[in-house]
Amino acid sequence: MTNNFHRNTLDLLGQAILAGRYAVGASLPPEPILCEELGVSRTVVREAIKSLVAKGLLSTGPKVGTRVMPDAHWNWFDPDVVAWQARCGLTPEFLKDLQELRRVVEPAAVRLAAERATAEDIAYIEAAYAGMKQAVEEGGDYVSHDLRFHEGLLQASHNRMLVQMSKALNALLRTSFEISTRIKDGTKTSLPLHRAVLNAVIARNPAKAERAIMVLIEGASEDIEQVLSSRRKLPVVSGLATPIKSRLKTKKQAEKTAA
Repeated sequence: MTNNFHRNTLDLLGQAILAGRYAVGASLPPEPILCEELGVSRTVVREAIKSLVAKGLLSTGPKVGTRVMPDAHWNWFDPDVVAWQARCGLTPEFLKDLQELRRVVEPAAVRLAAERATAEDIAYIEAAYAGMKQAVEEGGDYVSHDLRFHEGLLQASHNRMLVQMSKALNALLRTSFEISTRIKDGTKTSLPLHRAVLNAVIARNPAKAERAIMVLIEGASEDIEQVLSSRRKLPVVSGLATPIKSRLKTKKQAEKTAA
């Protein structure tokens, strides 16, 4: 039960900071007020604040209290921070930084994967691709399989730092993939691009694999630009993948209601 109180309190405070409820440089309310607002003990509040300090969102010190840090100090590789940003609403700056990160990391990782991938690595990526294909053809959770595909590529690099980075990238990539799958025919268009990356890795062709992943990344960038240029409000990502059929069903229900 204590863990649930800590988790809920951490999420509430984290999202409040990401949403701008507490301005940069501003102090959080005193402990008694936070305890009253959140309905938890001082111990729970203190543990949550310690976690937020560790994630770079807050700083504490004598006579200055607990203050909100600028976002440059936040740990953007922390899945909680990414999830809070996604729930509060994605920003163009966040998506731009993400795409630039992908252009730096993934091509290098895929080159190494084409050189070092084992039979087990290939089987893992093949299974992820098969799940993506099934989701497109029959409906299902495309995003989770897409995440496993890219995670498998980084693991196949057999570089310990890149493999460790794959865990941090997972939450970041989900936000991009959630947007891509909301574009009409986005998954159908993306599927053969993934196949091209996998084929190049299987063929042990690093240069071809790098070119293929760049095409895939640029396609995702175009999807994001399409959403941004439409001037529609950027989607709020729950952090939970929504099956494709569920989206289609929801869309049909909305159209029926509108009619």
